[in-house]
Amino acid sequence: MDFGIVLQNDPPASDVVRLAVAAEEAGFDYVWTFDSHLLWQEPFVIYPAILAATQRVMVGPMVTNPATRDWTVIASMFATLNETYGNRTICGIGRGDSAVRTLSGKPANLETLREAIGVIRELASSREALVNGHTVRFPWAHSSRLDVWVAAYGPKALALTGEVGDGYILQLADPDIAAWMIAAVRKAAAAAGRDPEALKFCVAAPAYVGEDREHMRDQVRWFGGMVGNHIADIVARYGEGSAVPKSLTDYIKGREGYDYAEHGRAGNTHTSFVPDDVVERFCLVGTPDEHVARLKELEALGCDQFAVYLQHDAKEETLRAYGEQVMPALRGAAG
Repeated sequence: MDFGIVLQNDPPASDVVRLAVAAEEAGFDYVWTFDSHLLWQEPFVIYPAILAATQRVMVGPMVTNPATRDWTVIASMFATLNETYGNRTICGIGRGDSAVRTLSGKPANLETLREAIGVIRELASSREALVNGHTVRFPWAHSSRLDVWVAAYGPKALALTGEVGDGYILQLADPDIAAWMIAAVRKAAAAAGRDPEALKFCVAAPAYVGEDREHMRDQVRWFGGMVGNHIADIVARYGEGSAVPKSLTDYIKGREGYDYAEHGRAGNTHTSFVPDDVVERFCLVGTPDEHVARLKELEALGCDQFAVYLQHDAKEETLRAYGEQVMPALRGAAG
């Protein structure tokens, strides 16, 4: 299993770079960041600094979207980074949440997402793409290669992921829900004539290593609110009787609203509706042994990467615990 961290681009950017370097030194393989330009600093300005300060970690957004960025421009940014630093970028993409909602916009529809994935991947992989009815390519890009991993929850988005994605990002760490989601993506890939085993699966969730359970839960409760935004969209679209597991949809019944000014923040006052059991299922909290046990469950389901959302008051301590205890236990078991 690979491991990643997910950072917010809070100023100063030097702190983001410092945590990225610390993650690589601890043995992590990926450094992801939020991509929401009103709430945080611009990630594609910070990525070159991360890539220049590190040697091997893959770097990219979790997640960008096709609504707030021109597809050819974002492809050019990925290709430029790859041509400069080697093929060390990765693109996570979804329909859009905070980046579009803070502008009073709406998430992209799935056909737009499908088209954007194709354009971004082809151009950033030094190949031709059809844009506005014309075939274009970057004449200066020769060695750049880019994989695009899709973040999704709903049935149609999961199907799209299996049909066109290089990987799937599931933003929660509940094994039962992960099993359903991964199976849905693999089924769609097989139906599209693709090899389901060729897709990569990333589970991303907050992780907090410690013993004070009440404090840890309160530090990561924000995550249930963030996930709830996407689940509310699914319930609105498909109704409560959709194929999505009830264990994922039931908890949002107490949701009364969401303030994006506190998006992804520990202590978010608009996530009190998220019960303790959902925090425990969606996130990883507890001793190193508890983290290892959950990660082994996820690995058995086909999870190739676990990405730690690092938004709480023990960032360095969690990085250290993963580097010294959690990751060696998983990698030792794999060996």
